[in-house]
Amino acid sequence: MAESGALGPDEVERLRVALAEGKPTPVWFTSVAVGVEAGLQAKVVAFDEPAEGDFIQVRPHGSRDVLAFSPAELTTVKPRPKPARIAPPPPQEPEPLTVVQGIEPAEPSRPRQRAKQQQPVEITVTLHATPDGEWSVDVLVGKKRTVRWVPVPAGDIARVAKSLPAEVGAAIALSLDAARERQLRRVAELKAELEAAQRALRDLG
Repeated sequence: MAESGALGPDEVERLRVALAEGKPTPVWFTSVAVGVEAGLQAKVVAFDEPAEGDFIQVRPHGSRDVLAFSPAELTTVKPRPKPARIAPPPPQEPEPLTVVQGIEPAEPSRPRQRAKQQQPVEITVTLHATPDGEWSVDVLVGKKRTVRWVPVPAGDIARVAKSLPAEVGAAIALSLDAARERQLRRVAELKAELEAAQRALRDLG
């Protein structure tokens, strides 16, 4: 595939005519030119015969050598000038640091965070006793029930009653006494049943 801007047959013929009239036309090397820099200017000095392959004789600008190139390696279109490179500014030397000995920078003071004060919560403890002397406890912290009617031994209730106000202790004592009497009656009934069973066993020999 021919390079864009490369010499076509008509341009080659115009170069021949200009050379014959003593008015050689400048040409430039394309990017496919071998051994030379693309965009470098050259001057056509002769044409080889037959017009095949590298038959165009040119002298590169600034050189006395005559080199042969093909039409694809030459163009009459002057390339655009390359943008001038802007040299980067010289690096600035860092300013010397002044160190004062014996003085340490003070750390920025941090605002003290106040500890959140926990609001007091209402706690409700409820003791419940059944007629049979079985006790249970229910605990309500604020609006949340943390303990729901957990059984409590009567002996623990009796020990707690001693540290409560007299009126509360008296009410608990009445319930405990009633439960104790029921248990004593139950023990007496069981004892009578046991004695009757033992007599029946002896009678059976």
